[in-house]
Amino acid sequence: MAGGAREVLTLQLGHFAGFVGAHWWNQQDAALGRATDAKESPGELCPDVLYRTGRTLHGQDTYTPRLILMDLKGSLSSLKEEGGLHRDKQLDAAIAWQGKLTTHKEELCPKNPYLQGFEFFHPSQGVLSSDGVWRVKSIPNGKGSPPLTTATTPKPLIPTEASIRVWSDFLRVHLHPRSICMIQKYNHDGEAGRLEAFGQGESVLKEPKYQEELEDRLHFYVEECDYLQGFQILCDLHDGFSGVGAKAAELLQDEYSGRGIITWGLLPGPYHRGEAQRNIYRLLNTAFGLVHLTAHSSLVCPLSLGGSLGLRPEPPVNFPYLHYDATLPFHCSAILATALDTVTVPYRLCSSPVSMVHLADMLSFCGKKVVTAGATIPFPLAPGQSLPDSLMQFGGATPWTPLSACGEPSGTRCFAQSVVLRGIDRACHTSQLTPGTPPPSSLHACTTGEEVLAQYLQQQQPRVMSSSHLLLTPCRVAPPYPHLFSSCSPQVESIPVFGALCSSSSLHQTLEALARDLTKLDLRRWASFMDAGVEHDDVAELLQELQSLAQCYQGGDSLVD
Repeated sequence: MAGGAREVLTLQLGHFAGFVGAHWWNQQDAALGRATDAKESPGELCPDVLYRTGRTLHGQDTYTPRLILMDLKGSLSSLKEEGGLHRDKQLDAAIAWQGKLTTHKEELCPKNPYLQGFEFFHPSQGVLSSDGVWRVKSIPNGKGSPPLTTATTPKPLIPTEASIRVWSDFLRVHLHPRSICMIQKYNHDGEAGRLEAFGQGESVLKEPKYQEELEDRLHFYVEECDYLQGFQILCDLHDGFSGVGAKAAELLQDEYSGRGIITWGLLPGPYHRGEAQRNIYRLLNTAFGLVHLTAHSSLVCPLSLGGSLGLRPEPPVNFPYLHYDATLPFHCSAILATALDTVTVPYRLCSSPVSMVHLADMLSFCGKKVVTAGATIPFPLAPGQSLPDSLMQFGGATPWTPLSACGEPSGTRCFAQSVVLRGIDRACHTSQLTPGTPPPSSLHACTTGEEVLAQYLQQQQPRVMSSSHLLLTPCRVAPPYPHLFSSCSPQVESIPVFGALCSSSSLHQTLEALARDLTKLDLRRWASFMDAGVEHDDVAELLQELQSLAQCYQGGDSLVD
């Protein structure tokens, strides 16, 4: 890889993971070639960490995500399973076979109206492929897509919530033919044939068909890497994909020992009391998923806008500067993808990169392999303010909104943290005081933005192991990112974001609460979950492991040692 990039292979497992992944890849794609902006530092983030170069059968160069995704039958809408980069298989067969050829054409799913809008692009700008995915022909700096505008209107296209049914409805990037792996034995739609339980998910990758297919795809991507640093897994926790993720992580740990495995356990928005079976399954899948993923990953971080991982319903988290609908996966996944794009910065940097293994080691000492995430989206920096001014406004409060359904972080103890602040102009990094003016705080006396951030974290969490990164590059939120910002503001294309991963004592209470909820269950009422491949002994072992994991975070609920 160019520049000796430390490659990462991404696994997306589940439909909500597909939503988060679609926003994630759209944001990566929007960032490609945009470092020409004078406000950004060119080359802060290395796209080759996540992307691979290739060539089609026609000799056309490609730049696609290094990605394997798994979803259920009926989840792709108009997106073809094999993608649209390479020559159609039927065309190849027609060329090779000289005899009579009969073609049976299956009726295609209608394209999403949002994607149909791209057909108005001029051919010199790009094309809408037959699978409904826009891709640019002429790429700035050799990589990336143009702004989303049509030939008839200068305004960006924003999909309406009603037009989004599946994640492929708003995916902008081409996927390699080896990316999509469909689980045909379970259905995405309908009430029958659903992948609902952890045991079902585990059994999927125990079948030779799916296990060999995953292994083949892993070998394809891994063998072309020069400096593979590891794998990031985006995995649904609330359904049977928690079992798929657990077996996938186990396979990676067995086959690629020494590589980093960072798992992001994803949960959609809040649930309702009236859905008893769905809530119990969600609880069981989340508990089994967290424990098994922790056993086989370097680091595990649950991500959710809900207020709780357990059975007690809690309101969704509030962002002071965002207006979102927690019931819409399109909205929730956009926010989680934005946080993910920020907290993963350390192992995607061009210079002095922190590897996935090093990041995990720093955060997971003493068995603390589960961490929480938080983010300020967008980071508030008013015109004329400096970074010290803005940070001082938070006072002693935790500056970010919690994103791991583990309660409010205020009043809890932090053991270690990795913090990233991005998108702040260099001119605002330090206070521009008039000579002779006494600084209003120690932050205002700092001479670099990095010093400001490090000192602020030290003041907030004394004696805590902290790693911090300050980037000029903002987070891209151009369409099809939903319009979550003020309706009276102009179209927002990029924002500053403050994100953090933290090993926190809040996990002690969260994991113990999960264990308590499980002990209250009468498993005889949920025989269908048990019949899917889970034994009573497995539940007893799960309880013991949850409680042991919770004890790792029992360090007091105070910031004082």
